[in-house]
Amino acid sequence: MKKLLSALLLSSIISLTSAEGKSPNFVFLLVDDLGWGDFGCYGAEFYETPNIDRLASEGMQFSNGYAACTVCSPSRAAILSGCYPARLHLTDWITGHKRPFAKLAVPDWKIELDHDRVLLPEALKEAGYATAFLGKWHLMPIGKPNFDEHYPTSHGFDINIGGREWGQPKGKGKYFSPFDMPNLDDGKEGDFLTDKLTDAAIDFLDSTKRDQPFLMYFSYYTLHGPIMSPPELVAKYKKKAEGFDNKKNEDLNPKRAGMVESLDNSIGRIMAKLEELGVAENTVVILTGDNGGDNQKTSGGLRDFKGYSHEGGVREPFLVKWPGKIAAESRCDEMVIGTDFYPTMLEMAGLPLRPDEHRDGVSILPLLTGKTKDLERDELYWHYPHYHRTQPYGAIRHGDMKLIEFFEGGLELYDLKKDPKEANNLAKKNPEKAEVLLMQLKAWRKSVDAQMMTENPNYDPSKGKKKRKQKK
Repeated sequence: MKKLLSALLLSSIISLTSAEGKSPNFVFLLVDDLGWGDFGCYGAEFYETPNIDRLASEGMQFSNGYAACTVCSPSRAAILSGCYPARLHLTDWITGHKRPFAKLAVPDWKIELDHDRVLLPEALKEAGYATAFLGKWHLMPIGKPNFDEHYPTSHGFDINIGGREWGQPKGKGKYFSPFDMPNLDDGKEGDFLTDKLTDAAIDFLDSTKRDQPFLMYFSYYTLHGPIMSPPELVAKYKKKAEGFDNKKNEDLNPKRAGMVESLDNSIGRIMAKLEELGVAENTVVILTGDNGGDNQKTSGGLRDFKGYSHEGGVREPFLVKWPGKIAAESRCDEMVIGTDFYPTMLEMAGLPLRPDEHRDGVSILPLLTGKTKDLERDELYWHYPHYHRTQPYGAIRHGDMKLIEFFEGGLELYDLKKDPKEANNLAKKNPEKAEVLLMQLKAWRKSVDAQMMTENPNYDPSKGKKKRKQKK
């Protein structure tokens, strides 16, 4: 009923255009396991990303862009819904780790998106947008997926290419043909998945009508494992690694470097196609990641990586281009997060905001257009009541200060401006500040009805898997 009412509400503005003219198109590029240090524009020297670096130079680059979680499914749900994972009760990758003998029991969390929510693609589709999804979905139950209820096409996308319950490629060839993915042909032997999905993206762009705006949501499987790359790129980076002066301690894995270059090539092809079709000037291009990279050397000097509570697990490259609206070579230090895309894109499209839907996102359009350098929001939050590489935790960033609360016990407090690598825990040196932020974090959890962990009656430390000890 809620979606029906919203559709009726928008029926009168289906042909809505912005004050400047035609509603903009959107190309949303989401990279899996993207590390802070994976692109040249964020400091990479071993990896080569000329197309991504060009994209950064043509729009705004953020230095404090965040994923909503340190693992994939919750971050993806947050982007589409504009809500924190804690509010959605979708707080781990689907279906998560099992820790039957851990000290704390994981809550009964959700493993799919609620249909009573109007998601971003649904909101744009109601307003007349053509919508296409390509790549990794990972927002439906694994094992016995209900394709009729939880596919991308059940959540506002007209087209789904390659999206299933998988968190990584499952075809016989993994990243190489055969792919065994919905609506994606296997091509020929040796074909690489990133290239084939890009072929499909180009086909979609070619098929779009010039009088209808579109959303192309390209969710790359890369850079998730298994780490695989075309042989010619592996050879290229093997040779480059031989004489490379690795002053930044970058990941010199030739296969991963090749995956990054394949990603860069894909983005270059998409940007070129937009130019060819004459729609580049009216297309917003957004590029970010769902969580940190797969190892410490991908984090660009930040602490830890995917699955951990520290900056390397959640701080992400965050690039936005909108010709004529966002100044080229602009930079922004304000905190932004995945929940912000939904209201931002609605406002870009000249559509009314939906505060009852994107409840935790704010439009960052004033930042993008240079109307302001600061948002009224001062805090960002994370909630992870699960075991992964780290202990279960919650976190708040207030201005430059970040507090991490580990649910098994322990607090960490960092001044990210002075200590971006989170090397100096200030919790004991500044207990007053730690207590203020902890109370704020607890109040936020209550406000979003966050699910909390409970004591595990089956707790057995002799059987529990040992976790890496937290630094004090």
